[in-house]
Amino acid sequence: MLAAIPLGIGAAGVATGTNYLGAAGPTIDLDSHFRYLSGIFMALGVVFYSCVPAIERKGGRFGLAASLVFVGGIGRLVGLLAMGPPTWPHLVGLGLELGVVPALALWQRAVARRLN
Repeated sequence: MLAAIPLGIGAAGVATGTNYLGAAGPTIDLDSHFRYLSGIFMALGVVFYSCVPAIERKGGRFGLAASLVFVGGIGRLVGLLAMGPPTWPHLVGLGLELGVVPALALWQRAVARRLN
């Protein structure tokens, strides 16, 4: 179910650009970059969904996807420290990125050890 988050938010970002965030007057380059990153985020949701069947055998794929999310969360944390806290949806994202996703990666490894 959590894979729906990057898939849905990524699709919304691709479709609407920075308007999704309510950003006023974005530059063309900022909008382009935002849509690009949203596409990557959307693809990451697909990668997570591809791990669902037989997750115990997809540790490399799941671990890589989780690592990408975690590093993105570190980037978000740097932004929080540099600019101040973002709105609550982004704080929830930060919690997912730095807390829930690493916990899921540990869970996946435990499942793999138990079943293999």
